[in-house]
Amino acid sequence: MGYSKKYLPLILGLAVGAGVYLGSKLNFSNPSAKLFSSNAKKEKLNRLIDYIDYEYVDEINTDSIVDVTVNRILENLDPHSVYIPPEELEGITESMQGDFIGIGVSYYQYRDTISVINTIKGGPSEKSGIKPGDRILMADSDTLFGEGLTRDGLADKLKGEENSRVQLKVFRKGTGVFDVEVKRGRVPLQSVDASYMLNDNVGYIKINRFAETTYKEFRKGINELKNSGANEIVVDLRDNGGGFIAPALKMADEFLEDDVLIMFTKNKKGTIENNFATDEGDFEKGKIYVLINENSASASEIFAGAIQDNDRGLIVGRRSYGKGLVQREMALGDGSAVRLTISRYYTPTGRSIQKPYENGNKEYFNEYLERYKNGELQSADSIQVADSLKFKTPKGKIVYGGGGIIPDVFVGKDTTRVGETLSYLSRSGVMGRYVFEELDQKREFYNTISKEDFIKNYEVSSELAEGFMSYVRGRRIEIYLTNYEQELKKYIKATMAQQLFSNNLFEQILNQDDKMIKKVLELSRRENDVN
Repeated sequence: MGYSKKYLPLILGLAVGAGVYLGSKLNFSNPSAKLFSSNAKKEKLNRLIDYIDYEYVDEINTDSIVDVTVNRILENLDPHSVYIPPEELEGITESMQGDFIGIGVSYYQYRDTISVINTIKGGPSEKSGIKPGDRILMADSDTLFGEGLTRDGLADKLKGEENSRVQLKVFRKGTGVFDVEVKRGRVPLQSVDASYMLNDNVGYIKINRFAETTYKEFRKGINELKNSGANEIVVDLRDNGGGFIAPALKMADEFLEDDVLIMFTKNKKGTIENNFATDEGDFEKGKIYVLINENSASASEIFAGAIQDNDRGLIVGRRSYGKGLVQREMALGDGSAVRLTISRYYTPTGRSIQKPYENGNKEYFNEYLERYKNGELQSADSIQVADSLKFKTPKGKIVYGGGGIIPDVFVGKDTTRVGETLSYLSRSGVMGRYVFEELDQKREFYNTISKEDFIKNYEVSSELAEGFMSYVRGRRIEIYLTNYEQELKKYIKATMAQQLFSNNLFEQILNQDDKMIKKVLELSRRENDVN
């Protein structure tokens, strides 16, 4: 930062006023612009900051004062009103748009070189002949290998304007170095991780976030499942932290009849905005199961709440996160932005599922640890509910507000050391790098295996599993596992499938012994036996 701790009193002194100062720098085209009209208080603050900038005895970065002040102001509002600095906003925006302009490869920075893991299907690099295992050495005149190159820096050299062309110098084993031209294009960031049939009549779809493209991806997946014979749908929202509300509303509309309330919002003025289903839904009669866990939040909870409160399907899993606040993003003109909470949302029965945050952000975000300690992750009986927050669905089912969606059917968390550790190693990327090295050494062999053959017949050897354990220990990652081999082999095979084929196959393999999916299939069989 461009200031010393000795200036902290000055920063604190400006804390309240700087927020107003920021307003005078904003260019709003909506009715809220009147909030930022000029007045004496803002002029007073402008003069103070200019005075500091021109006359203060030491050099001081007034932009840094404003940034810190914004953070301090927002910290005192609620946990989800946040400041997003310029260096983070671009990545977040791309993620929520659902695509970016680039060459369409996923890669590792492996031994100081860009090593292609795989190409995006139908993307620019695949069309140009780039293959998994290729090393990209140069982009136009920019060298992309050697020490000191950051991942962000590399990505910037591969991105560019849509339809612009970049000359790549590529090394491929067995071929050597060659040149290839790639025409940059839109590269999708998939929010639907998987869509496949669990059995002859139950379809499964997993969504990792709610972005601008999510509903389109979801609709495509649902139609494919219906065409494959699905008359029951499992919507997996585990670990889905939310995103845009609009896709969640459209998804819920697919399952709800015309004019059914999906959710409503209320702002500080008491203005209520209702959101109703339309007659556009294509799956209004089939059974639906929604999978949630303690990391399912925001738009995920809107969807789950709409299904539960309208007696439309079963919610399976564990109590969701408990985020019932709605934010609006406002650009600050320098590449940064603020997300400000503007209203609360309520499920159709009228319940707010926002968990308390009166004791500060630290306790709010550490609430997961309390759930872990009190046994809630293993037992539904440990979930604390308040009778004052009891609501009834149209069919008389009791539901509760005050902190997340409580599932209709509880499934405890796998808290064994094996499950937790392997999940961490998979998410951290350590397993992905190990698998990449294995595939890279035997690329010709693995390229001869079809997807069907891989699913049915390929088995991860004990040697490969033990090799991974040595690989991990060689990186000074301390793990303590017993009786882990079969579970480890499953994770390795899933990761290999991801790199060789798709995320879809990765999820299929990991889901083979999934407790929640087993529970859903059990519920489905039981229901069909009764009917």
